[in-house]
Formats: sequence, C-alpha cells, structure tokens
Amino acid sequence: MTRWLTHSSPLGELILVSNGEALAGLLFSDGRKVDQVRGEAIETSDTIIDRTRRQLDAFFGRRRRDFDVPLAPQGTPFQLRVWRALQRVPYGEVASYGAIATAIRRPSASRAVGMANGANPIAIIVPCHRIIGASGHLTGYGGGLDRKRFLLALEQGQGQLAARVAVA
Repeated sequence: MTRWLTHSSPLGELILVSNGEALAGLLFSDGRKVDQVRGEAIETSDTIIDRTRRQLDAFFGRRRRDFDVPLAPQGTPFQLRVWRALQRVPYGEVASYGAIATAIRRPSASRAVGMANGANPIAIIVPCHRIIGASGHLTGYGGGLDRKRFLLALEQGQGQLAARVAVA
C-alpha cells in the first residue's frame, strides 16, 4: 500500500511517499507529479515517512548531512545508475552532468544524465540539486532555481543566505 503525507520545510510543503518499506518519493507540493501521487495513494503516515520527516528536519536544521532512509525510486536502469551516482556527490559539493556521465561510464551521455536528473523522484535525499552545468553555473532544477540555491547555500554553511532565499 502506497502512502503519502505532507511535510513542512523551509522550501515549502514537501510530499513524502512511502511503499511501507522504503521512501518512493519526495516531491515539492507544486510539482507536476503530486496530483498523480495523491490520486494513487492514501494520505497517512508510516514508519518510513516518520523517519524521513525527522531526518529532513535535522538536515534543514544543519544537524544532519546525509540520510539513511531506505529508498525505492522507480525508473529505468539508466536512471537508477544516475541516481546512485548522485548520492555519491558529497554534502556541500557539486558535480557537473559530465562528471556524473563519466562516473557511470557513459562519458558522452551528459544530456541523458540531465534528463535522468530531472526525473529524480526523491528530491533532496537523492541530491540532484548538487548537479551544475559544465560552466559552473546553476542549471534547471525541478523545484526551481531558488530552491536549488537554498539547498546549496545550506550545505555550504551559508545558513543566513539560505534563510533569505527560502521559498515560502
């Protein structure tokens, strides 16, 4: 049984999705897949959602840098490889799409990595916000560039900056 629950954060409302054994989704409430989740799952909590909520609160409070919630993202084999590679980008650091492509041994697949990054169903915990363009500039983010800036500033120890750009 799939469950979902809303969680308040400095980035606005987050939708946490659990399959009962692992986190299957972490979406921004204004995202494109939210209506689908709400239509296919029941609104209630479980141990996975509760554990995720505690870890997110600690992350936003700068008391936690990584997550140990079991994950169950649904995607193609290529997407799953990309999402695993994203999880190896350290807290407070960034990588380019090309670096991720190289890490998964597909050095010419930067654009495909970008597409997989954009399809990531577990924002924040699978840190797609840490991926930037080859030029070093911020590129698109499913939650919007203000949220990406907030997350990067938070992780780089710029809490005051992050607080100023938080999305209500």
